[in-house]
Amino acid sequence: MTGLEWLLGYLAIGAVVGFLAGLFGIGGGAIIVPLLAMFFSAQGLPKANLLHVAVGTSMASILFTSVASVRAHALRGALRWDITRKITPGILAGGLLGAYLTRYFSTFGFALFFAAFVYIAAGNMLLDRRPKAARELPGAAGMFAVGAVIGGLSALAAIGGAVMTVPFLLYCNVPLVQAIGTAAMIGFPIALGGSIGFMITGFGAPELPAYSVGYIYLPALLGLTVASMLLAPVGAAVAHRMPTTHLRRFFALMLLALATRMLIALW
Repeated sequence: MTGLEWLLGYLAIGAVVGFLAGLFGIGGGAIIVPLLAMFFSAQGLPKANLLHVAVGTSMASILFTSVASVRAHALRGALRWDITRKITPGILAGGLLGAYLTRYFSTFGFALFFAAFVYIAAGNMLLDRRPKAARELPGAAGMFAVGAVIGGLSALAAIGGAVMTVPFLLYCNVPLVQAIGTAAMIGFPIALGGSIGFMITGFGAPELPAYSVGYIYLPALLGLTVASMLLAPVGAAVAHRMPTTHLRRFFALMLLALATRMLIALW
């Protein structure tokens, strides 16, 4: 295949991920990483750091996708800045701690714990179990603690935080479209920290492909970013027009698919 054909492949991945980012507020790393790893291998890129390059490139693309998704939701009044300000410090602190603790955790054991959490959250959404009407968001300390847990688990599982942020916000009676828009915003600091980390740790690594900055492969990043930024507003528009009940069910099914894919990949 020619370089143009590979670029078209990256554009196709970016289009799918961008649409889902706007629709559900997810970063899309769970979809991007295995597809990039497959593409890189088929291209004949050096295998020594292939997975690191896939994850680093995915993180960098989420930065741009998040901006497009956040802008589209903000224009529709679905972004809760008050939540973002309170939870982001915890997200950053938890992300740093989680990245440090990865060396001490069993990957498979953690995946089982994470999948169980996601299955429970998705089951509650499919069964349309509603929180108590009086339940509200916790105070500043509680929001920091929740953010730290989400950031830490996101770093340990190498995913964006929407799969945990959205169920938490729904549990606190935040409307679904606001939860999705806010989750997209919260995904930005997670991706920013991850991108910086993969750029720094990748400098000087052996057998990196040409046109790489650390573990970020620029040709793939270009294709992913262009398509995802174009399609994220489309996904956001669909989210705001879709009946809330349908959106909840689709989001729950997406959670189940991501958790199941994680378990299958690790089995």
